[in-house]
Amino acid sequence: MARQLLLLLAVVVCLLLSSWTSGVQSMPDPRQREALIQLEDSMETGGEMVLTEAEKRLDTRLLKMKQEEMRRADFPPSLHFFKARELIRNSSIYGLLKKMPKGGALHIHDFAMVDVEWLVKNVTYRPHCYMCFTYNKSVRFVFSSQEPKPLPHCSPWTLLKNVRAKMKDTTDLDKSIMDYLMLFTDQDPETVYPSQDVVWERFEQTFRAARGLVTYAPVFRDYIYQGLSQFYMDNVMYVELRTILPQIYELDGRTHDIDWTLRTFQDVSRKFTADYPEFFGMRIIFSVNRRKNATEMAGVVEEAMRLQRDFPDIMAGFDLIGREDSGRSLWYFRDALSLPVERGVTLPFFFHAGETDLQGTEVDQNLLDALLFNTSRIGHGFALTHHPLAKDLSRKRGVAVEVCPISNQVLKLVKDLRNHPAAALISENHPLVISSDDPAIFGTSGLSYDFYEAFVGFGGLKSNTGSLKQLAINSVRYSSLTPAQQEKALAIWQRRWDKFVSENAV
Repeated sequence: MARQLLLLLAVVVCLLLSSWTSGVQSMPDPRQREALIQLEDSMETGGEMVLTEAEKRLDTRLLKMKQEEMRRADFPPSLHFFKARELIRNSSIYGLLKKMPKGGALHIHDFAMVDVEWLVKNVTYRPHCYMCFTYNKSVRFVFSSQEPKPLPHCSPWTLLKNVRAKMKDTTDLDKSIMDYLMLFTDQDPETVYPSQDVVWERFEQTFRAARGLVTYAPVFRDYIYQGLSQFYMDNVMYVELRTILPQIYELDGRTHDIDWTLRTFQDVSRKFTADYPEFFGMRIIFSVNRRKNATEMAGVVEEAMRLQRDFPDIMAGFDLIGREDSGRSLWYFRDALSLPVERGVTLPFFFHAGETDLQGTEVDQNLLDALLFNTSRIGHGFALTHHPLAKDLSRKRGVAVEVCPISNQVLKLVKDLRNHPAAALISENHPLVISSDDPAIFGTSGLSYDFYEAFVGFGGLKSNTGSLKQLAINSVRYSSLTPAQQEKALAIWQRRWDKFVSENAV
């Protein structure tokens, strides 16, 4: 295909030179126009993909679906996702994408991987679950064999079992608890979340609210398994999870250390892959909040290096999380982040960078700094198109951008997803993958909703079956798996892809 592309480019150049040297100002040669269109199409993500006959039939079907979708007055990618979710859910394209084997989910956060309905209907109905209301309109949970000690800035603890026992119908209570655990709302999202500051404050509260539920040891194991199940049901075969490796507690208040937490992730991943052999497993990106000071960060990086050494199979690397605009820049932590190289220790970085629309600030330099620290991938990279040098380095080094369309819209970086910067990246086949960031909080599940927004919103009529196939392959190629593991994973994915195509081609 590369040779064909070079030949096409040579034809275009010859045609252009011919028209320029002739000096005749006439209608452009239609051959020239067609050659230019073909050349530009070939430059897109998946543009060089040679489709099989079955894939071409599937592509024809997808194109008809997309043409119908784009004629809608209420075109989903142009709407806020909270308004568009039901439209997408009823879309024939979404139904097809749910069936599609999507490869890996490479940008997912720990407390947001399982839908909140499971947390409420399963976890909060377990014995010994207490809840209190905070003074800033959130909630906290804890499991305890006796009434817990009062929590600062929170109402007295209430045993949920007793509260529900007094009710004939717990539907409203359960719905109100779910609302505390997610951003999704049936109200007008622009009114509920009028600014980035407001939505980020509520966003961070959802993580704090979920923590007491997820970090209870019996729940923690089930939660990981349930999270992998939900991704597997969405035809995702591999997950790289960003986690703070939280302290896990028992009913009597005893706590476990960070090694126990990481071993539990490893044990549950192994059990899930044993139960579902086509699932390729999970790896962990140890993540800490960027609000720490330099001394604290140095200690955390030391811990990360030890974990990378002691748990090489499950540990993928290290990242800084939290809102970039209000957190400290990567350059602030330069001494701590330089420790692995100074010690001759391998600690891959997977930095969040460019999740901002504040150009020219210190935080806006995170993209260049991430590349200076040899990041393996770039989380979000929303601002990348404003940094031509960083974009060029990212391309040349094969540093993929983890694009999370719905997250970027909900957190108010972009309103209409057709205008997302990743649309330009896809048009030039920049290294990237599609992920869902915090699906439970946004009211999504797995990757299908985000794939829909990327396929329909970013690509328009130009994205096709080749685009989808390339994005799925990218998610394995740009993962932290070893080359041998990638080949094995791709072989499994290819079998599932061929089956999907044969079952859905016209």
